[in-house]
Amino acid sequence: MAKGEPAVTRALEQIRVLELAGIGPGPHAAMLLADLGADVVRVQRPHAWPDQLPSHVLRRRTTVEADLKDPAQRDHALALADRADVLIEGFRPGVAERLGLGPEVLTARNPRLVYARMTGWGQSGPRAHTAGHDLNYISITGVLHAIGPAETPVPPLNLAGDFGGGSLFLVVGILAALVERERSGQGQVVDGAMVDGVSVLAQHVLEMKAQGAWAYGRAQNLLDGGAPFYRTYRCADDRFVAVAALERRFYALLLNGLELDPARLPDQYDRAGWPALAAEFERVFRTRTRGDWSRVFDGTDACVTPVLTFDEAVDEPHIAARGSLRSVQGHVGAGTAPRLSRSAPPPEGGEVPATVSDVAARWGTAAG
Repeated sequence: MAKGEPAVTRALEQIRVLELAGIGPGPHAAMLLADLGADVVRVQRPHAWPDQLPSHVLRRRTTVEADLKDPAQRDHALALADRADVLIEGFRPGVAERLGLGPEVLTARNPRLVYARMTGWGQSGPRAHTAGHDLNYISITGVLHAIGPAETPVPPLNLAGDFGGGSLFLVVGILAALVERERSGQGQVVDGAMVDGVSVLAQHVLEMKAQGAWAYGRAQNLLDGGAPFYRTYRCADDRFVAVAALERRFYALLLNGLELDPARLPDQYDRAGWPALAAEFERVFRTRTRGDWSRVFDGTDACVTPVLTFDEAVDEPHIAARGSLRSVQGHVGAGTAPRLSRSAPPPEGGEVPATVSDVAARWGTAAG
């Protein structure tokens, strides 16, 4: 740090988070909080996943082992919850209560605790106690129906439910509860449900539907691959480019790069002409490789980019310059987001094993 520069801060410094180990969005939410500077302690079963590869999701946190079904070890977890600002759990509704770690018990002991619950279906409703995965949660919200080619809906990895509708909204709830606690002095329960979050993510499409600007079927709309200027195209080397030239001025640059005369083509927003326009784009893109087209459009506002694999993306100049993806121990891992002007993430590091006593000594007196 140069003389006169302000000291680097951690945005969530001194916020203590107790994570009851789970999979998917719960650990991902804990990672985001750790990246923002929170002191995150993960409680997991003894000898859990002993042969797993180093997990980027478990970075920047301390891990302690405890069998929460053992009353004595459960009491250790209770003692840590007494000192925590936030607790994250991703069990089915009722499981934490049966373990003696439900919100009523913990908030009675620590009234300032923000108790964050992450599930797919939520804590209430007819499906609350049934099993499910990302694909199920996005299917009953209408989101899955809108994604993919006309023939069949396509799973969008597990980005929409687990992480978009799940961990990101859980973190929003946690941060909101922490802010509100500064006024009220009281914690509260955050009910994070993927079916709720993914529905909020879909609000823009729902607005388009309400305005009559969204057709029922897949691949018929502006943003679902129906528009020939917002989709992917196969190149001569069987790799792909992504085209997103929505605005007319960007579309003009696309046609210029493709060396196509707009006077000989249907109008950009003439839906009746979309099949012919898409066929022409397909023909032209197949004449050159992905690398050739990248060079044609690089630095322009035509909104054409190569479709890269994760391994390729690490070395893409913009991604590399920002550190959005990095190679860590030979594996691709994500950087941190969002970037804050005065606060920086803690130093990079994987999970650090510790004992309950170590953490209790570090956390000291009760939370707050």
